[in-house]
Amino acid sequence: MNRIKPAILVVDDDRAHRTMLKTLISSWGYDMSEADDGSEAISCVRQRAYDLILMDIRMVNVSGLEALEHIKSFNPAIPVVIMTAYSSVETAINALKSGAYDYLIKPLDFTKLKITINRAMEHAVLKNENLALRQSLASCFDRRNIVGNSPAMEKLLDTVAQVAPSEATILISGESGTGKELIAGALHYNSHRKSGPFIKINCAAITETLLESELFGHEKGAFTGAERRKEGRFVQAAGGSLFLDEVSEMSLMMQVKLLRVLQERELMRVGGEQVIPVDVRVVAAANRLLPPLIAQGKFREDLYYRLNVVNLTIPPLRERREDIPLLAQHFVEKFAAVNRKTIRGFTPRTMDHLIRYDWPGNVRELMNTVERAVVLARSDFLDDSELPILPANPDETVDSSANHPNFVPDMPLVAVEKAAIIRTLESTGGNKSQAARLLGITRKTLHSKLRSFGIL
Repeated sequence: MNRIKPAILVVDDDRAHRTMLKTLISSWGYDMSEADDGSEAISCVRQRAYDLILMDIRMVNVSGLEALEHIKSFNPAIPVVIMTAYSSVETAINALKSGAYDYLIKPLDFTKLKITINRAMEHAVLKNENLALRQSLASCFDRRNIVGNSPAMEKLLDTVAQVAPSEATILISGESGTGKELIAGALHYNSHRKSGPFIKINCAAITETLLESELFGHEKGAFTGAERRKEGRFVQAAGGSLFLDEVSEMSLMMQVKLLRVLQERELMRVGGEQVIPVDVRVVAAANRLLPPLIAQGKFREDLYYRLNVVNLTIPPLRERREDIPLLAQHFVEKFAAVNRKTIRGFTPRTMDHLIRYDWPGNVRELMNTVERAVVLARSDFLDDSELPILPANPDETVDSSANHPNFVPDMPLVAVEKAAIIRTLESTGGNKSQAARLLGITRKTLHSKLRSFGIL
C-alpha cells in the first residue's frame, strides 16, 4: 500500500534558500511545498493539510510571527519551526511563547534541521494533549462537561453563568446535536436548585396522551392500564429543574395545558381533582425556530413568551471550528478510557480534516465519529483511515467563495482585493474576525487594509 509522504511547507522570501531546502528536504522523503510570504502560508494552510511548517520569521508583507498566530488559531496541531538570524533570537523566543515548536538559526545546520523535523513529526500529535480540557474553571461555575473556548461559546457560557442563579424560565435554541441538554444541566447545577432533582423529558419521543401523563401524572384508573397513581415529571422535579427537550413538537392541546401550569404554578393529575402546587424551574429546548411555527399556527405565541424569558442560542459546530480540537481530544480521552485503550490523539493531517469538515450532526456527530475511530484504532494516534466519515477532499468543506469576487478584465489588483474584502465583510455581517479567517489573513492585516481603503 502506498503511504502518503509527510507534507512540509517551507515559508521564506529568499527563493534561493527555498530551492536549497526543497532539494534537501525532498531527499529525506518529505513532500515539500513553498510559500514566499506569511500571507501565502496562511492561504496554503487553509487549502491543504501539512504535517509541519518551516517558516522564516522576517518577511516583507506578513511576518512569521503574524502568520504563526493565524495558523495556530486555525489548526493548533500543526508544528511550526521558526528560522531566524542570530540577531533575531529574542523574536524567535517570543514565537515559542506563541506556540512555535522550535526555532533554528540561519545559516541552518542541516543535521540539526533533520533532527528537529524528525522530532517534530514524532511528537507533534502530543500537542493535542494540551488541547484537552485545561481551562481553569471559576469555582462559582460548573461547566458539566461543556468543552469549548471559542468566542461564541465563551459568550454563551458567560450568559449561562449570569442567568443560572435566577428563577427565570429559559428557552435554549440550536440545531440537533449542539449540546442543549448540557447547557440545561449547567443552568441547573449553577442555580440555587442544584441540590434538587434535574429531571429531563423528550417531548418528541412520547405521544400526546402519554406525554400528559408523563408531565402531570395520573390517578389510578384514569385510563386503561393505569393500575396505580403515578407522579408526573413536574412533581418529581419539585425543588429542582425540569428540562423539556424538543418542546416545539408538542401538540397545541398539550401546549395549552403546559401554559396553564407555568402561569398558575399548579397542576392536576390526569383523572384527578386535587390541585397540586408546582415548585420547579423550567428549561425548554427546541431545534426549530419557534417564531416561524407561530406564524404557521403550530405553536402558541403566549406559550412562546412564557418560555422565552431568556433565550440562549447554541451555535452549530461549523461556526465555532476553534472548539473542534478541544472536543475531539476530549472524546478521545473519554472513549479510550472506556475501551481500555492507550490513544494519545490525532495526527496533524487528520486534525486538519476534522477542523475543515462541516459536521452537520454537530457535536453529537463528532462524538460518535471519534468513538468509532477509537474502537477501530490500531495505533496511538488516530488517522484518516479510522475516520471514513470525512470527505475525500476536505478542502471542499471550506467556503472559499469570498476569495473570488466578481471582477472584470483589466481590473486593478487593488480593486479586486478591496472588492473581496467588502464582499466578505457583507457575508459575515461585519464580523471582522470571521472575515479575516475566510480571506486567509489575520485580523490585524484586515484592519490595515481597511484603513488603506478608507473604510475604517
